[in-house]
Amino acid sequence: MRDEPTVNRVRCSWALREPSLSYHDVEWGIPVHDDRRLFELLTLEGAQAGLSWETILRKREGYRAAFAGFDPEVVARFDEAKIDALARDPGIVRHRGKIAATVRNATCFLDVQREHGSFATFLWAYVDGVPIVTRRADGEAMPATTPLSDRISKDLRARGFRFVGSTIVYAYLQATGVVDDHRASCFRGMAPVARSERERS
Repeated sequence: MRDEPTVNRVRCSWALREPSLSYHDVEWGIPVHDDRRLFELLTLEGAQAGLSWETILRKREGYRAAFAGFDPEVVARFDEAKIDALARDPGIVRHRGKIAATVRNATCFLDVQREHGSFATFLWAYVDGVPIVTRRADGEAMPATTPLSDRISKDLRARGFRFVGSTIVYAYLQATGVVDDHRASCFRGMAPVARSERERS
């Protein structure tokens, strides 16, 4: 399989072209425990609301530059003038509400770190540190939300986070590998199934 040409690989149906192909192959569904990457993906998933994920991936480097490499301590100090400047930055989605939410979320993210030691500890506690693995057949519907995403969304909103509705949170769980939703036919879905979402929900 390792020597198989990339173009011949069977993938999840949403991975059709770059940059989605590379993201699918090396990132999506891989467990993330680094807090800065967790903040990055939380920001990007919130930015996606109403847009395609491919659009966000194409602007990823612009986001990294605009948001100080996704250092929450730096982002939490952004003032109104900085937010106004970012709202004119063509390298990111110029939606002032989403930009302001990222700054707000950085402050909340730091609060979670102080309470739990790390954001990763907080997030992964929801699944006892073990990813939820699903292997749905082709044609089987992928849920937009689950009881797990509902619970985490409710918790994050109570802590002051914004753009963290259950649909966004479920996409975040997939992105961070808390949930591994690769299709059974996908080359990335060949790993043994540990636990199913149905068993956890």
